[in-house]
Amino acid sequence: MCDNRPMETINFTHHFLIAMPSLQDANFSGTLTYICRHDEQGAMGLIVNRPMDMNLKSLFGQIALTSSNENVATQPVYLGGPVQTDRGFVLHTPLGVWRSTLRINDEFGLTTSRDILEQLSLGHGPDHMLIALGYAGWEAGQLENEIKLNNWLSVPADPHILFTLPAEQRFNAALALLGVNLTYLSEEAGHA
Repeated sequence: MCDNRPMETINFTHHFLIAMPSLQDANFSGTLTYICRHDEQGAMGLIVNRPMDMNLKSLFGQIALTSSNENVATQPVYLGGPVQTDRGFVLHTPLGVWRSTLRINDEFGLTTSRDILEQLSLGHGPDHMLIALGYAGWEAGQLENEIKLNNWLSVPADPHILFTLPAEQRFNAALALLGVNLTYLSEEAGHA
C-alpha cells in the first residue's frame, strides 16, 4: 500500500531509520537509529546498533555509582550519535516517572536525569532499557530531505529488536520487517 501523504506530514517518532548503503556519512553508515522525537522543529534519535567498549558498570564508576546486580552492570552502553557524546540517554519501557523524561508514546520514554541510573544501580528501574552516550539530530526538514534522497528506509519500531536482540542482529532484523534483504539494496538512488 502506497502512502500518498506529503513527506512533511509523516511523523517518524517511534520508527527505525535504516541507513542505506549510499549513505556515506561515517557517523551513520550501517546504522539502525530509533527516532525518539520528530516534529516541525526537527528530529532526534539514538543509534541502537553500535555498542561502545563500555558497559553500565564502567559508566556507573565514572559517575560515582556502584551496582552489585551483575545483569545490570554488564549491559552495554551505545554510541547514540555524534551530538553531545558526553551526555547520557536511557531509552526505556515502561514510561515510569523520572525527573527528566521525553515521553515518546504511552510505553516508551527517553530519560536524561541521574535518578534513573541511581535506581538501575540498585537493581530497580524500567523493565527494558538501552543506555547511550550522545544522540543523532536533524534540523527542521533535514530528515525528510535525507529520506527523499534515499539515505534511509523507515519502519515502525519493534521493541523486541530494541531490547532483546544482540546489537549485531538489529540492523538486519529491522530490514526484515520491511521484507528486505541487505544484499538486494543498491547504492544507486532510484524513483519509480
